[in-house]
Amino acid sequence: MRREDFTLTVSHVKWVSTGGAPEQPHVRIDCHGADTQLVNRLTGSDNELLTNEETDVAFRLHDPIDDENPAGVVSVTNRITGSFILELNEFVEDVLQFIQATREYGASTENGDGTYQVEIFVDDEPLVTYEKSTFLIYDPDGNLLRSQSLIPSGIEL
Repeated sequence: MRREDFTLTVSHVKWVSTGGAPEQPHVRIDCHGADTQLVNRLTGSDNELLTNEETDVAFRLHDPIDDENPAGVVSVTNRITGSFILELNEFVEDVLQFIQATREYGASTENGDGTYQVEIFVDDEPLVTYEKSTFLIYDPDGNLLRSQSLIPSGIEL
């Protein structure tokens, strides 16, 4: 699978800049091709699709965060094996806007932890939906950027 096989669409983030009512941020990842390989990567040893607790979402920068218009790679990984399920290219500005919206959404909830939803589609058909509260961001050298990452309170890394 190539990064070009995937498109990412984000919704429910503009309310932060417009002052609208808080909405849970949502990520939709569409796979266009290589669908059998994606389903295989999303399937655990029990032949069931991986659960929320068995997956992680992260962003690794290609460029330093203070560069002009830096980019990187969003990845969904299998938490059990550490293997990549999918990767796609994104700009840092878009990712940070999403993280900010998730934080603001969390501040509007009772528990104060931000959550977001990730849906993965294959050929416009929903395959899996995850409710996530962690989104780690790494610099080009692989160091965790803790202040930019979405890390729920009480979680030790």
